[in-house]
Amino acid sequence: MAESQVINWTNRKSYQKRNLWAGILFGLGFVAFLDETLFHQLLHWHKFYDKSTVAVGLVSDGLFHAFSWFATVGGLYLVADLRRRNALWHKMFWGGKLLGGGAFQLYDGTIQHKVMRIHQIRYHVDIVPYDVVWNGSAIVMIAAGLLLIKSARQNARSAEKLVLHAT
Repeated sequence: MAESQVINWTNRKSYQKRNLWAGILFGLGFVAFLDETLFHQLLHWHKFYDKSTVAVGLVSDGLFHAFSWFATVGGLYLVADLRRRNALWHKMFWGGKLLGGGAFQLYDGTIQHKVMRIHQIRYHVDIVPYDVVWNGSAIVMIAAGLLLIKSARQNARSAEKLVLHAT
């Protein structure tokens, strides 16, 4: 294994959690942004908070939009730092993105839609197919993210063994 590869794997291992959190923040913010842009603004299916006036709904959407961008920008800030340190671990980052996006979507579909009832995906339709697709796709994203994270960790263990044999 070349010296630059050894340094790269050492950096990745040292910044494993930062790669994961960069992905989680970015994924959470990006999926929240897509939800707010597509379902709230373009399709007008609901507002973030539907239990009041349209004006309150618009303010709640604005706060939700700000939250999604803060999470997205925070994740990208961590990515920039990881790139500067030559420690960006794409597989771990993508696993975190899927995990964060799926976790947000599952939280939204279960806690906000069903437990708190602050809004539904749609109104005046049979909601079951929407819930199945919404929560099902969230579970698929979470599972794919966890598999990528597990695979990245296995790659790191394999690289560590190669480094130990090379020295």
